[in-house]
Amino acid sequence: MNYTNNQSGNGGVITLHKDDEEVGRLTYTIIPEENRLIISFVLVHRQFEGRGMGKYLVEEGVRFARENGWKVYPHCSYARSVMNRMKDVDDILLPR
Repeated sequence: MNYTNNQSGNGGVITLHKDDEEVGRLTYTIIPEENRLIISFVLVHRQFEGRGMGKYLVEEGVRFARENGWKVYPHCSYARSVMNRMKDVDDILLPR
């Protein structure tokens, strides 16, 4: 599996692929003046649900934020739920 990150301006989409098929996507917005990445939405296509693919997308979003020195605000309830269970994100997880 591999990720692509298509960023345009202050927004973008991280897409997870398996072979040539899209597994799912995470959409985000960057607020550069606040050093913040907002996870807007996480989608996993039905045939890949229940296998942890959404978590992989959130982890990739966190990695991308860390790489750029941003804090993460998970507006998406799924992303918030995943991040609340992760042990290593207290330093970048923004409260509601």
